[in-house]
Amino acid sequence: MRILVAEDERFLADLVAEGLREQAMAVDIAYDGAAALERLAVNDYDVLVLDRDLPSVHGDDICRELAQQGDTLRILMLTASATVHDRVAGLNLGADDYLAKPFAFDELVARIRALGRRAIPPLPPVLERAGLTLDPARRQVHRDGRYVPLSRKEYAVLEVLMQARGKVVSTEELLERAWDEHADPFTTVVKVTMSKLRAKLGGPPVIVTVPGSGYRL
Repeated sequence: MRILVAEDERFLADLVAEGLREQAMAVDIAYDGAAALERLAVNDYDVLVLDRDLPSVHGDDICRELAQQGDTLRILMLTASATVHDRVAGLNLGADDYLAKPFAFDELVARIRALGRRAIPPLPPVLERAGLTLDPARRQVHRDGRYVPLSRKEYAVLEVLMQARGKVVSTEELLERAWDEHADPFTTVVKVTMSKLRAKLGGPPVIVTVPGSGYRL
């Protein structure tokens, strides 16, 4: 998944981002509301982790704007207040979930993954296709019962392909969803990662190259 963390506490934002990257997620960071809106305008994200009390543009205003646009982006709102009134207010603005600070990182990850599964159509907790089983909660991949150790990027690429359910995924989409905004679109990073992933999955090949279009399972 690709995540935007919008949080003005820089230490917390950087800590959360690094932890999510360890979970094979692509993560961008915005330290204020204006920067968050800029990134949301140019990138496609699966989940927005949104601090409610952002400077420059308040988190409530961001949430309200996304809801009015009918955006399918899932929003997890963070706040220092845990009162029922505040939780209800945040959800009424259009947030999909609400988490009070301080929070356990494992709970944050679980809530992000739960929101990521709420795609259209919904995704199952464990993805299965072509003899492959991918368990996001454990970050494990098996092929025909055999455990396949993957790097974070190899895992992220495979997850995007499995979520596509047999549809072709372009190189551009893989860059968009498995890498962050610092990825160079003119590099061969997708091709190299795909080659390593195929080698680890072994034969017979399950990832098909569609010339001029991309890849599919």
